Amino acid sequence: MAPDNEILPVVDIDGNVIGSATRNECHGGTMILHPVVHLHVLDAAGGLLMQKRSETKIIQPGKWDTAVGGHIDYGECVENALQREASEEIGLTDFKAEEMARYVMESSVERELVYSHICTVSSDFTPEPEAGECDALRFWKRNEIEAALGTGVFTPNFEMEYQMLRKYLDDMR
Repeated sequence: MAPDNEILPVVDIDGNVIGSATRNECHGGTMILHPVVHLHVLDAAGGLLMQKRSETKIIQPGKWDTAVGGHIDYGECVENALQREASEEIGLTDFKAEEMARYVMESSVERELVYSHICTVSSDFTPEPEAGECDALRFWKRNEIEAALGTGVFTPNFEMEYQMLRKYLDDMR
C-alpha cells in the first residue's frame, strides 16, 4: 500500500497540474482533484478482467472493480502511469491501450480525474496479482456483469464506468 505522505499532482478539470498534495490530503475529504488511471482488460473471447479489492483496502474493500486502477505520480504522464500500474497490479507489460473516457469521479472522501483506457490481451495472458493489492482476479462474461449490476458486488465507480464501457463496446460492433 502507498504511504499517506506520497505526493500526488493536483490538477484542474482539463488535467493541467496546478499543484501537489499528499495522498492523505487528497483522500481526507478535501475534494482536491487528483488524476488516476483505469484500464479495462478484455480477453479474445470478450471477457472483462476484474479485480476483487483486498479486504484491507480503506475504500470499497472486498468489492469487484476495474482490472487496473491507480494514482498518477507527481511528474508522471498518463501513459507511464498506466504502464506502471498494469505491471504492478496484474503483471501486464506488453499491451496497447486506447483511451475510452476521461471524467471526474466524486465520492464522500475524494475527487478524481479518471483517465479510463481499454485493451485486449492475447489468450495466453495469465494475470498475476500483486500481493495485498487484490484478493482475486478473473475474467467476467458480459452477461455475468449485467446480472450482478446493482447488487453490491461491484464498486460504485465500476458500475458508473461500466455504462461508458458498455456504450464503447456496442459502438465498436
